[in-house]
Amino acid sequence: MLRAEPLVRVQLLMLASEVQDAALALARFGVFNPAPCTVDALAESPAAAYREAWLEAGSRLSKLLEQCGDSGPLNLPADAEAPALADLQELNAWLKEVWISCLECHENETRIAEARSHLDALADTLARLERLNVDLARLLRADSLLAVDIGSLPAAGFRRVTEALAMTGHLVSRFDQVGEQVFAVIAGPRARHDEVRGVLAQAGWRELPVPDELRTHPHAARTWLEAERARLASQSGAACRVMDGLRDRFGPRLHEARLRLALARPLAEAALAGVRGKGGLAALSGWVPKRRLDALRATLDERFHGRTWLDVREPTPREVAEVPSLVRYPGWLAPFVPLVKSYGVPRYGEFDPALPFAVTYLLLFGAMFGDIGHGAVILLLSAALARRLGRMAWVGIAAGAVSMLFGLFYGSLFGYETLIEPLWLSPLHDPIRVLTLAVGFGVGFISFTLLANAWNRGVAGRAAEALFDSGGLAGLVFYLGAVGVLASVAGAADFAQPAAMLAGLGIVVVAAFKWFEARAGLGERILVTLIETLETAINLFSNTLSFMRVAAFSLNHVALALAVFTLANGLDATGHWLTIVFGNIVIIVLEGGIVAIQALRLMYYEGFSRFFSADGREFVPLRLESQQVRV
Repeated sequence: MLRAEPLVRVQLLMLASEVQDAALALARFGVFNPAPCTVDALAESPAAAYREAWLEAGSRLSKLLEQCGDSGPLNLPADAEAPALADLQELNAWLKEVWISCLECHENETRIAEARSHLDALADTLARLERLNVDLARLLRADSLLAVDIGSLPAAGFRRVTEALAMTGHLVSRFDQVGEQVFAVIAGPRARHDEVRGVLAQAGWRELPVPDELRTHPHAARTWLEAERARLASQSGAACRVMDGLRDRFGPRLHEARLRLALARPLAEAALAGVRGKGGLAALSGWVPKRRLDALRATLDERFHGRTWLDVREPTPREVAEVPSLVRYPGWLAPFVPLVKSYGVPRYGEFDPALPFAVTYLLLFGAMFGDIGHGAVILLLSAALARRLGRMAWVGIAAGAVSMLFGLFYGSLFGYETLIEPLWLSPLHDPIRVLTLAVGFGVGFISFTLLANAWNRGVAGRAAEALFDSGGLAGLVFYLGAVGVLASVAGAADFAQPAAMLAGLGIVVVAAFKWFEARAGLGERILVTLIETLETAINLFSNTLSFMRVAAFSLNHVALALAVFTLANGLDATGHWLTIVFGNIVIIVLEGGIVAIQALRLMYYEGFSRFFSADGREFVPLRLESQQVRV
């Protein structure tokens, strides 16, 4: 649960004619993660054309399914075989022909939809022009002595524009009004038309374009529009009948095509990682959990009856960074995994931080936001929104429960500190103790991260770093010794001398390691050793002091509640309780969100950054459509 599943590198050799069936068998097996093939003698890529045909066919099929729909869920028969390259190319060619047939029908529907949209726009314009009740073809003649403009302007300036244009010999006639816009016709001598346009532009005039289809009498235009709508309706009906015929004709076979492409998917995906071959031989390479190796052999023997060869080996130290990470998590821990993987994926063999992250995150949240009432609200809201939040609802439920637990420890209920007796301590009355406990928790957490880092480096084969570096055991010895010295100075303990010796031993070992690791001249080596050794001490103690925010936020929670009560006590009964209710809502939303972020920050920057490389690879097995991964 704290480490990745042990994996082995397998290389499956088979006949090139059966490579698609082998990929399908591995996908059904469910835990085969493809990897590049390492056999130098196999220089060809026999699955490249297969993947290209699969991609083209899949693209065409998805477009066709959008038009014709799907006939139902996809159920893959247990004895179904993957299509060969020739079958896939034949299917791709058929899909291309079907797409051409459907495309013509689709384009016809698109043209009808565009024509209807154009008629709707004409109808909107005609609804304005019908009030004119005049033949627009004659009114808007280009060779007429009168220049005519049709449009709208703000109602507030209509009278002023009318008077101004009357002085130029122009007539303004209003025929409609919508809100604050007045629609009008302006007619006058063509010789002064440019002058009139300047006046209209200043008045906010908006031209109403009259399309060619409407340059007739409005009654005639209305008749034409209705006739066009009827014609488009008949064309649309014919197009729908054609599309229905295509659905009936091609629907069942499209479902079959979807089935065949799903069976071809494993080899197409494996080809992306690299399927190599030469002549009539092909090889598939990848990673498999070690404990499933016997089951894999049995599966291949049952399917191919000895026509394959399986080569198995352990991962070498050089390729550990390329090995995918497969970790099994219990159900209660799974909701916390996305929060860990948002930082990164652990390397193969590294310590997986999911469990300590979940425990520590909840403890930090509860310590900073300890209140029975507020925790209960978070718990109930998370439970009520479980369908929307999915698995993340469990994080909210757990955080609310831990907040309630610390509320019992603190004796806090909706900010009231006197209703119940604290089972442990009260941050309001014992802030120094809270601060000491927060720093002590930080010391323990950072010590844990140094141990985890030493473990990870040891697993990676870097024993010297694990033992002597500042992030390894030597750094831990220095840190614990220095903490012991400070505790003795503060009067919390009496072992200053052995603690100082321990700290001195640790820092000397770290400095010696930095000296031997530096590849430079004498002066530069001295400078690098001093700086990196000093940085070790500064970073460790600055990170420790970061945990003081745990105490700060627990005190801040009390201070916010006191502020709410102070405001409420100055109001009448109704205002008092409204202030209490809304104040607690603000505390839950505002401070609860800040505390959740701060706890996450402490995990990421004071914890993960110390031991978690976060550059691992996710274990992604070959699988069929809708198949669940079962490890």
